[in-house]
Order: sequence, then C-alpha cells, then structure tokens
Amino acid sequence: MAKIAFLGLGVMGYPMAGHLQKAGHEVTVYNRTKAKADKWAAEQGGTAAPTPREAAAGADFVMACVGNDDDLRAVCTGADGAFAGMKPGAIFVDHTTVSSKVTTEMYALAKAAGLGFVDAPVSGGQAGAENGVLSIMCGGEAAQYGAAEPVMQAYGRTIKRLGESGAGQLTKMVNQICIAGLVQALSEGINFAEKAGLDGRAVIDVIAGGAAGSWQMANRHETMLDDKFEHGFAVDWMRKDLGICLATADEIGASLPVTALVDQFYKDVQAMGGNRWDTSSLIKRLK
Repeated sequence: MAKIAFLGLGVMGYPMAGHLQKAGHEVTVYNRTKAKADKWAAEQGGTAAPTPREAAAGADFVMACVGNDDDLRAVCTGADGAFAGMKPGAIFVDHTTVSSKVTTEMYALAKAAGLGFVDAPVSGGQAGAENGVLSIMCGGEAAQYGAAEPVMQAYGRTIKRLGESGAGQLTKMVNQICIAGLVQALSEGINFAEKAGLDGRAVIDVIAGGAAGSWQMANRHETMLDDKFEHGFAVDWMRKDLGICLATADEIGASLPVTALVDQFYKDVQAMGGNRWDTSSLIKRLK
C-alpha cells in the first residue's frame, strides 16, 4: 500500500479519493474549500491538509483532479504547491482535463525537480467515479506509468498508456470530440421521434441494440425524455474541454467542423441558463 495525496474533491475527486482509502492506501486530501476536505476525512478516515504542499509531503503518489489549466498550475507550483513538498522520485498523476500545453509545462517542471509526471484524464462521469469504473487515458514515461497503474486500479476499469507526456490529454480530446457529436445526434433523434408522434422510449428500445447504439443512448435517453439534466458532466466544463480541442486542432491542422458547431450549440444552452446542466441538455435547444 502507498502513501497518497489527492488534490481536488469535486464530484469526481471526492469518490476517487475514497476508493484509494478503501483500497488500504494512506490518503491525505487537499481541497480549495477546506470544509469539504474536512468532511471527506471525517467520512473516509483519511487526513486533510491545508495546502497541496503539506498534503504531498512524504507521498509516493500525488493525484490531482481539479478544474482547468490555472487550477493545475496552482496546486503544482509555488511555495505551497505540491511539487515543493514531494520527495524525490514521487509521481504526480494528473486526472484533470487540461491542455497539452500545460501538461508539457508541468511535466518539464516535475522532471527538473526529480519527480515523475503522468497525465491521466478520465472518462465515465460522476457515476463512473462513484462506482470505480473509470476509463483512464495516460501519457508519460513508461516506468512512471507502470508504477502508477496499480494505484489507479482503485477507481479505473480501463487504464492504458497511449504514449509519451501529453498523449493522455490528446486522447481525452478525442473522447470529447466523439461525445459532442453523439449527444447532438441523440438529441436530434429523440426530438424527431417525439415530433413524429412516436414513443421515444419504445424507439430507443428498438434501436439501442443496433448500429445506432452508444453509451450516451443507453445512459441518457430516459433522463433526456424526462427533461432532467442533473446527471454528470456540466455544460460549462464541456465547453472548456471543447475549447481545448478546437485550439489544439488549429495547432495540428485538424478539421473539427461538427465539434465547432456543437460547441456553439452548448453556448446556446448556457444562454438558456443551462451552465450546470449535464451535456445531454443539448436537446433543450430543439424543444
């Protein structure tokens, strides 16, 4: 069992850190809102620390699941950042979805300090985190990934190294690109069925097992039909991720016309007040 720090206790990080504690690791947590870290420690039996540096002191692994590029820099760097408290040879595992630019930056800083760094964004949403069945796409040096993989098994079902530093974040971009198109298509299909006077649930029952089937269809069609959008990944976060995808596409010369369009549709959802609705709320535009 390892000594682990976990930084960031949002809807994903809170249960992920809990799985590590339940697996027998010695877990210390840090959260920007201290009350949440204290609550986690009281529930799970771990320890809360007031700064990332203090959480990371003596840890074998430091896991992070924060909000964006700036949040990652904040927990990694500076006098109170995790890098300042980590022991030589310790490995930082970043589960945040961030740009490949900040990943390259943090990897270089970690390497210069004698630390490991693995980019390891996740997919599977809040339910996947709670049930310990996340998909984790990783980039980094093979030996460092190999050391971290057994730890990630506490909350990951599919864990794979895709290449050197940054490969995990690039793979997460592919994930978000695919989700954007799938959710828009599902929204259009359900709306079409209802406008045509069909029973939406009956339609999905028939087509879900065929070529049109997807995770989004299986897990979101009922809540979409019920006009409930409080399940999983928020529109604000999806727009952040799609912005990263579109910026990276410009850098590498890739074309993302559907992704760019769906990003604008999510902007419409934000204008409707749906910032915190989950990503399946694209159907609200059509209604």
